[in-house]
Amino acid sequence: MGTEDEGHPRRWTILAAVCAALLVIVLDNTVLNVALPSLAADFAASTAEQQAVLDAYVVVFAGLLLPAGAASDRYGRRRAMLAGMAVLAVSSAAAAAAWSVWWLIAMRALMGVGAALVMPATLAILVQVFPERERPRAFAVWAAVASGAMAAGPVLGGALVAQWSWAGVFLLNVPVVGFAALAVGRLVPESRDPAARPVDGAGAGLVTLGMVALTTAVIKAGEHGFGTPVVPVAAAVAAGALAAFARRQRRVAAPLVDLSLYRDRRFAGASAAATLLTVGTGSSLFVLAQYLQLVRGYSAPEAGLALVPLAAGVVLGSAAGGRAHARLGARHAIALGFTVTAAGFCVLAALGPTSSYGVTATGLLLSGLGTGFAGPSTTSTVLGAVPRARAGMGSALNDTHQQLGIALGVAGLGALLSATYRGALPEAGSGSLGETLARTPALKDAAHTAFTHAQSATFLAAAACALLGALTATLTLRPAREGAAPAGA
Repeated sequence: MGTEDEGHPRRWTILAAVCAALLVIVLDNTVLNVALPSLAADFAASTAEQQAVLDAYVVVFAGLLLPAGAASDRYGRRRAMLAGMAVLAVSSAAAAAAWSVWWLIAMRALMGVGAALVMPATLAILVQVFPERERPRAFAVWAAVASGAMAAGPVLGGALVAQWSWAGVFLLNVPVVGFAALAVGRLVPESRDPAARPVDGAGAGLVTLGMVALTTAVIKAGEHGFGTPVVPVAAAVAAGALAAFARRQRRVAAPLVDLSLYRDRRFAGASAAATLLTVGTGSSLFVLAQYLQLVRGYSAPEAGLALVPLAAGVVLGSAAGGRAHARLGARHAIALGFTVTAAGFCVLAALGPTSSYGVTATGLLLSGLGTGFAGPSTTSTVLGAVPRARAGMGSALNDTHQQLGIALGVAGLGALLSATYRGALPEAGSGSLGETLARTPALKDAAHTAFTHAQSATFLAAAACALLGALTATLTLRPAREGAAPAGA
């Protein structure tokens, strides 16, 4: 397999195989949005059922990340990835053949199980096969692929629906997963924690229940507001389950998660900074999708193409950030990247109903550049604080922090968007922009102005989150004493 200093001799080919699996997971988060009208027509699906098709994947994925990461340390990261890809392939094919919306929802949930098995293993495998000095560059490629897939999802989804109907969105997964599984099976060496004990079943159950309930609460709050009955119930379940999980982790002989990691300034600081950033970035696509389609009149595929500067920025920023980690140190690279992202959000906050696309493209490009630049240092710092043998658990924690940040951003900043919009246009009542335009077309110009006003407030809040993340990294990743090396550098 090669030494820790040299890395695996085929590590860059392994990276390509891992990124092929990552591609499917990220695409499944975004590719389905533009297929919903076609799907709804075939199944006569209600709005709630359409939302359940989207949410089932996200909720199960987020809920199972930590148990899946612990299982990969125990039973092998390669084995976990192959098992996850098998689940993804079978559930995707079954989803394409769905005969009812409820079968489709069940298959989307099963796809979430497969994605949870694959996702932590991707980073854990990279930790094993790359020497420490090359990991920032590998993580930069990983982040660029993830961002490119996120931006490509709506465009690809629109093309597949036009060519084959909504089923094509799921059928595409099968050959891609098959290729990735073949490459992983042939190239990736098996690795596991030799000291790992059996996975704590009770702890896995508690954290899964807590994460599923928490994700459900923030998603439903973003969709329907914090007053909907399911939100406080789900939040109470999440609080109880996660509190019980934390107590168990302090007492059990073989904890699922090493909570002592949060006493490490590198791990806690970089994790907190990354979560703050994803609160802002998680809401940006949600807001811009409405602006581009409902205010500017773009079709769904056109809106997807309009987001390409974000992916391009991440790719370019990641390439620079992979080198900057060694030259600037993690502290300065993260702070600089987050500040550039905040500048991009400020540009997006200046958008009005008739702003040129150049303003949108500039804001997206800056946001992507900053996020991509900081990404390699953030990931390297978080995983660098985790024992190499427990890379699966560390990767799962890293993924969980980001999933929570995205969900909280959509819920929290989505609530800010809705409240500010209704305040600027009282005639909207409790409706969204789309509902206002459908119900009262005469309010079109006023609704567009009110929405862009609300959008500006939301992007300024996202910029504040990014700047707070930069401040967090600056304060927590500084040397512990005079003459000490920068944490994570």
